[in-house]
Amino acid sequence: MKRIPILALACCLVVSSCGASESAGDGTLKMGIAVANISLNFAHEMVEGAQLAAENEGGVSFKAVGPPNTDGPAEQQLFTNLTTTNPDGVVLENLDPPIFTRPAAQAVDKGVPVVALDTAPTDGSKITFYVGNDNYNLGVMLADELLKRLPPQPNGSVVVGVPNPGTPVLDSRAKGIKDTLNQKAPGIKVLGPFQTYSDPNQNYGAWAALVHANASALAFLGVGDADSYDLAKIKQTENGQYLVAGADVDAKTLQGVKSGLDFVTIDPEHFLKGYVVTALLIRSVKQKKPLPKGWLNMPGLVVDSSNIDAVLQRQTSPKAAYEFYKPEIDKILADPNAYLKPMSDAR
Repeated sequence: MKRIPILALACCLVVSSCGASESAGDGTLKMGIAVANISLNFAHEMVEGAQLAAENEGGVSFKAVGPPNTDGPAEQQLFTNLTTTNPDGVVLENLDPPIFTRPAAQAVDKGVPVVALDTAPTDGSKITFYVGNDNYNLGVMLADELLKRLPPQPNGSVVVGVPNPGTPVLDSRAKGIKDTLNQKAPGIKVLGPFQTYSDPNQNYGAWAALVHANASALAFLGVGDADSYDLAKIKQTENGQYLVAGADVDAKTLQGVKSGLDFVTIDPEHFLKGYVVTALLIRSVKQKKPLPKGWLNMPGLVVDSSNIDAVLQRQTSPKAAYEFYKPEIDKILADPNAYLKPMSDAR
């Protein structure tokens, strides 16, 4: 089973629900997910996980919405509409938490269960359950992988880029990179983080300018989807001798890892997060039991030459992804409280 191309999926998801009956009174729950940019791989992964959870749990008409480009106000309107059309439960992923504070609180006040995915909610949102990574630690992981590939006591510069500065999850990753390199390799000068944009064309242009301006740098590290594959493309085109890497598992990024252009990618395991948060939400509503309160801290995965083939197989279909993650899914769903941390610790 091949994955639906992202753009085709976006059109389908914004317009329609996932096949289950929407007739009133038939017992079908009407639920959904809102994401920040339905065209990018990170959101696509979360949506696939959420959809498969809804399918496996059963009895759910599930709808996914999101703008085709990163546009907070546009997503805010889609989210508000979703809480009206699919009021039995909504998963909210976004890149600008403050503008969702009021809409989320209004939905909760109306009795709509809302849970946060991938980006911690604000205090005033009335959202009390969040599933996401320790993004600072994802940055630490990337920095540690870089240091494994540099000589002892390295000297030089490392350039760091962030697609959307001000986005908490991305800023936390960049801070994890910078702090780790400062602490473990004082001979490295960290430059940035610079804005590299989430749009692939803008991202490529931003990185090309940074590479040309810092031709002698030891490495260029990004924290988002497009960073990984655009850096790999630039390195290949210019026969760069520097190291490059980023985050997420876009197909082009995985090919970059497979070919050795990207020395790693840090996988936030978006499918796993989307599945877990949706399954827990559905079970809470069906069983009329409260969700856990706090931050359910999810792992991340270093993808390199040692596991790239297994990850490529995982990415061939939602079914393959589910089979890859099933042991972890079962473990988390059996005891979610074991993964809980205070919401205030989320980063």
